[in-house]
Amino acid sequence: MSGLIERFKGTATRDFTASIVVFLVAMPLCMGIAIASGVAPEKGLLTGIIGGIVVGALAGSPLQVSGPAAGLAVIVFEIVRDQGVSALGPILVLAGAIQFIAGMLKLGGWFRAISPAVVHGMLAGIGVLIVVGQFHVLFDAKPLPSGLSNLAAMPERLLGLDPGDVSGAERAFAIGLLTIAAMLLWEKFRPASLRLLPGALVGVVAATLVAMIAGLEVTRVAVPSNILNAVGVPDGSFLAKLADPSIYATALAIAFIASAETLLSAAAVDKMHDGPRTDYDKELRAQGVGNLLCGAAGALPMTGVIVRSSANVQAGAATRASTMLHGIWILGFVALLPWLLREIPMAALAGVLVVTGVRLVSLTHVKHLFHRYGPLPALIWAATLITVVAEDLLTGVLVGLGLSLLELLPHVRKLGLGVDAEHGPDESRVALHGSATFVTLPKLSRTLEAVPANKPATLDVGRLSAIDHTSAELINDWLQRRRASGMRIDFAGAVGRLRGLAV
Repeated sequence: MSGLIERFKGTATRDFTASIVVFLVAMPLCMGIAIASGVAPEKGLLTGIIGGIVVGALAGSPLQVSGPAAGLAVIVFEIVRDQGVSALGPILVLAGAIQFIAGMLKLGGWFRAISPAVVHGMLAGIGVLIVVGQFHVLFDAKPLPSGLSNLAAMPERLLGLDPGDVSGAERAFAIGLLTIAAMLLWEKFRPASLRLLPGALVGVVAATLVAMIAGLEVTRVAVPSNILNAVGVPDGSFLAKLADPSIYATALAIAFIASAETLLSAAAVDKMHDGPRTDYDKELRAQGVGNLLCGAAGALPMTGVIVRSSANVQAGAATRASTMLHGIWILGFVALLPWLLREIPMAALAGVLVVTGVRLVSLTHVKHLFHRYGPLPALIWAATLITVVAEDLLTGVLVGLGLSLLELLPHVRKLGLGVDAEHGPDESRVALHGSATFVTLPKLSRTLEAVPANKPATLDVGRLSAIDHTSAELINDWLQRRRASGMRIDFAGAVGRLRGLAV
């Protein structure tokens, strides 16, 4: 009994510490993403609270943290710009319902079948749009309606600065640069004892202190004195909007993109720890409940977010209690110290988002795709990115998915994947035959996860005629995770002819 109590105390301490770290990471991001979405910062805080307390309790990925995501900021901005803030609530209610139903129908595993090239191309395009949009907020100005307009206006914004006449734009730009510099310098030189203190918080605190001490007249964050004032109660117009068929396509797009980002983030979180694996259908249902509540409360949409989730794991979180506690800390801070949030310069949050956007454009990932799988996945990544920036998020994703079908053309006559699995007392043997493509990825995933981890295994690919990069990435991730736990896995068959397998 005493051992059980000690383990509980150890787990509780780890969860408490991790929850503080995630709270410190989440606060500036919740507000910044709301501003980038074209809505008030408290809308992002509401989503963070719901994502932490409610979704944290229901999640199928216990260590994943949910909240407002940069990946949806662009599409929300377009909704608010074209249809108004009032349309956001009904759209999110529908999107949440779609996610919940998809989870009930056990469709969670299919979202993992989306090509990594499409997902990372989408995130890179979103990163570019965030950078070119928030660049203007660095000057205390509003972003322009489109990504290309924001990009074209950047040189004029810079050339308009006058070092000899320091006014509002120059002061705001200096605050934004200070935030970015403080973030990057802290992350590069921070002492080991403070490694968990997030750079975004350091940047925002430094910029806020300078603005307060110097008495700078720059635009600051506006939050209500009572967080309940930010909650929008559904009324008659809300129900009327639900009957408008024009919003259903947008709701489907948000449900699809939010689900893909959430479940891919959950898969990434699984690689970071040895605890329980994600139940993808349960996670999808939890996200559906969260977005239903966000829509009813007039908040931002949510997804599982990798930045906060990785901070949670790295800080030592052991259970879902850390995620739930971080939502409670956000609620307590907003309820008790709203005056402190109102001292934060808008340019400081823009600086945080500029750094976040740059990091979404992962050139390392596209190089990895090119060197391991050839030019086609890299082309899919680039086409998705360019279309997201030039057109819109949904069009970019559809273009990427369409190009992904090119990988099926050489194998269109034989797309099935056969599996022969034997789990003996001393060893497991799994033989694959046919084609391993994203069409059969859920089957491949179930097969690999069913292999016992407590004995050696052999993966026979001798009769596997082809493998695409989506399936190869899945197998490589599984290999890395299982081998890291000490499991011996051997290959049989001519592995060298299957490009991309890291045996």
